[in-house]
Amino acid sequence: MKKIPQADLSDFLSNDLGRQKQFVEKIGAAFEEIGFLALKGHFLSPELQSDLYREITAFFALPEAVKKQYEISGGGGQRGYTGFGKEHAEGRSVGDLKEFWHFGQDLESKPHLKGNYPENILVKELADFNTIGNKVFLQLEKTAQKILQAIALYLNLDASFFEAFTTEGNSILRAIHYPPLTAPPKEAERAAAHGDINLITLLMGAQGNGLQVLTRQNEWIDALAEEDELIINIGDMLSRLTNNKLPSTIHRVINPPKEEWAKARYSLPFFMHPIPEMPLNCLPQTVSETGPKKYKDITAGEFLNQRLIALGLLEG
Repeated sequence: MKKIPQADLSDFLSNDLGRQKQFVEKIGAAFEEIGFLALKGHFLSPELQSDLYREITAFFALPEAVKKQYEISGGGGQRGYTGFGKEHAEGRSVGDLKEFWHFGQDLESKPHLKGNYPENILVKELADFNTIGNKVFLQLEKTAQKILQAIALYLNLDASFFEAFTTEGNSILRAIHYPPLTAPPKEAERAAAHGDINLITLLMGAQGNGLQVLTRQNEWIDALAEEDELIINIGDMLSRLTNNKLPSTIHRVINPPKEEWAKARYSLPFFMHPIPEMPLNCLPQTVSETGPKKYKDITAGEFLNQRLIALGLLEG
């Protein structure tokens, strides 16, 4: 497989049972075979995407001292700013060539969640930054919930299976800036090979070269999206839940060729996380004599904490 499979969410949202079933089968097969999908018909408008790119470009252009004011000590990078080179892939010690920002659930509009999740950090220098980030968060969350409904049906579960676990879950919208390269990066990459922690990831900003996916045949291929598409992939939490029926796919962002070193890159992944109490125990229907249980029982919150330590964002 040399190209990321494509699907259109409007098929699933239609009242046509045939189109709905076809969509479920198409995305299920894509996630089993490669773990990645290019999706049209999602809820995020081009205008809102453009607004967010404008805001994050402005934020990352702020002086280093200003950005560092928004770095939260001991917060595991879960909200606000994380500086350049702080995060590394699991099993590596070399930091990735990126800096990033995290938005989470808007606790101002959902005060009942205060105490469950960290507060979002307000950027004083940019009046629209948080408002636009929250609007994008909600549209990507809505899209992710529909994809999870389709995945539930593919797994012969009720369509609403994930709803209780993902409504107001611990999801994160990450704005990533890969600065221009000024010298040979030696061992570091923009994002070293890794699997995502969460249930599913929705990525805007995969229109340019750089993102690569490791196929089941152990071959790296480019993951390119069209202007109106989001790239969607399976994360480690869903791999555990499905006993690897839907495996998390390893991916990376490679360094550009030298003639493109001067170009910055931005990408915006939305990491769909459940509530911390969700059990990630392998679903009974995914375990058999020929496919024994591969993972120990664990909750989403415990698993997230383990992985943040492995990524160098929390101390063990």
